[in-house]
Amino acid sequence: MHKRFSKHLIWAALFSFVPYSMVQAENIPAAQQVGATESAAPQESSAENQPALISDGKNWYFSWGYSRQYYKPSDIHVTQPGLGNNFTVHQAKATDFHTNIPETLDSIAKFNFFAPQENIRIGRFMDAEKTFAIEFSLDHSKYNTNIGQTALVTGTKNNLPINQNMVLDKQSFDYALHNGLNHIMLNAVWLHHLYGPKQKPGDLESISRVGAGILLPHAVNTIDGNKNQVGPKWVNSCCLSSDDWWQLNGWTVGVEVGVRYRLTQSVYLEATLKEAYGELRKVPVYQGTADQVIWMTEGVLSVGYLF
Repeated sequence: MHKRFSKHLIWAALFSFVPYSMVQAENIPAAQQVGATESAAPQESSAENQPALISDGKNWYFSWGYSRQYYKPSDIHVTQPGLGNNFTVHQAKATDFHTNIPETLDSIAKFNFFAPQENIRIGRFMDAEKTFAIEFSLDHSKYNTNIGQTALVTGTKNNLPINQNMVLDKQSFDYALHNGLNHIMLNAVWLHHLYGPKQKPGDLESISRVGAGILLPHAVNTIDGNKNQVGPKWVNSCCLSSDDWWQLNGWTVGVEVGVRYRLTQSVYLEATLKEAYGELRKVPVYQGTADQVIWMTEGVLSVGYLF
């Protein structure tokens, strides 16, 4: 009797516990869901109330700038088989061909953007924070060997050996890359916030570039009284024929650092310093070609627009 009562009591306890457990099992997820919803709601609300770090759009930018170039002395190797010339002008010094401010403004007013030493940048940001971009750049730099300098010339001239100093004048050796020594590059660009409100007027950022590309010069030179000849500027313009105005004559790499300051939501000023290395091959001269390695230091001041 006692055992039978104990069994009934155990079964009653079990049957009373099972419905309670089922109710609890149904209620716990519901409570958790309510708790999760309640905890998520403030997060969504706080996220909505936070101001956006960047404005919608404005993923592209364009800039136009003015520049000065400074060149390290370099060796220029000239080959003119028909004239019996195969010589090197050692450590030739060169300068740029800058225009003054009135001439630059006059060129801009006449929409002649290739008269001064101008610099063009077109880029697109690749991240939402606008700290990394891919960019196309054109540095329309200019190069002139200094007239009146004395340089060592070695090799062969007129089929005769030569190893002596020469004064480089407008007839003996006047070597220029005008219109110009064009560095055309694809760059990786990084920006870092320094001061002021981010992505707003007053924002000051550091900017750095690393890039590589081609050299597309227009050669103008006179060697021993013989001037090189190329075709008309807008007829045979580019890029592989010996008669083209611009010719693909080499490659270049460079790095650039500076600062960018935002004047308005869309307009900015940029000041940078660039160091570039280039190798020129088969630059046209009279009845021959010239080879050269160039180190260029360049200062650039630009105005840009975000869109």
